[in-house]
Amino acid sequence: MLISSSAIIAASSIIEPGVIIGPRVVIGPFCVISAGVQIGEGTCISSHVIINGNTKIGRDNQIGRGSSIGEISQDLKYAGEPTGLEIGNGNQIGCHATLHRGTVQGGGMTRIGHLNIFERGVHLGHDCQVGNATFIGEHSALAGHVLLGNDARIDALSAVHQFCIIGAGARLLANTCVVQDVPPFVMAGGNRAVPKGINEQTAEFCRAGSTQQNIIRYLYDLLYHRQETIERVKSEIERLSTEYPLLCHFNAFFLHSARGIIR
Repeated sequence: MLISSSAIIAASSIIEPGVIIGPRVVIGPFCVISAGVQIGEGTCISSHVIINGNTKIGRDNQIGRGSSIGEISQDLKYAGEPTGLEIGNGNQIGCHATLHRGTVQGGGMTRIGHLNIFERGVHLGHDCQVGNATFIGEHSALAGHVLLGNDARIDALSAVHQFCIIGAGARLLANTCVVQDVPPFVMAGGNRAVPKGINEQTAEFCRAGSTQQNIIRYLYDLLYHRQETIERVKSEIERLSTEYPLLCHFNAFFLHSARGIIR
C-alpha cells in the first residue's frame, strides 16, 4: 500500500493493501477501496463509494456518494480476466454512478477521458470509450462497447445500445433511445432516435468559423434532406477533408461505424 501523507481518509473507510493514493486525495466515510486501485492527486471521493478491480483514476476528479467504480462487467462472457477501467483528469461523476471495467473481447479496458461531467445515476457499461468534455445527464446509460466522441452531450434518461457510436459534438435529447450510430454534430431525439438538426451549441462547432459550419450543414443536408447514400456522403467528406480539418471527425466516425446511422 502506498498512501501519500497529504491524503485525507475517513477512519470508517476500508483501504486494502496494494492501493496507491496520491497527494491531496480525499476519501469520505464508509468507502471500500480494493487492491489494485490507483487514485491520482487531488481526487475527491464522497461517502459510501466502492472502487475495485484494476482501476486507475487520474487527477482532480470528483466522485459522488454511493457510486460503484470498476465493478466487473455484466457481460456473461466475462470469466474473471484481469481487465480494467481508466479515468482521466478533472471529471465530475455524480452520486450513484456505476462504471464497469472492460472485457477481453472488448480490448480489456473501459476508458474515460478528461473534463467529463456525468450526473447522478449514470451507467457506463463494459468497454465503453468516452472522449473529453462530454456530458451525460442523470440516469442515462451506455451499454457495452459504446464510443462517445469528444464534446458529445447526452441528456437525461437516455439509453444507448451496445456497440453504438455517438460522434464528436453530437447531442441526444432527453428520453432518447439510440440503436444506431449518430454522426458528429447531429442532434437526435425520440425512441428510436431520429435526426433533429445540428448541434450548433457544441464548443467545437462554435469555434469552427462560418465556412466550416456551412460545410457541416451541407453534409447534414446530404444525409437527411436529400437522403443521399452513405457512400456518396463519404466521398464528399473525403473530397473536402483536406481543406476543412473539422471533417476529421466524420472520417473517424465512418471508419468505425458498423451499425448504420440514424435516419
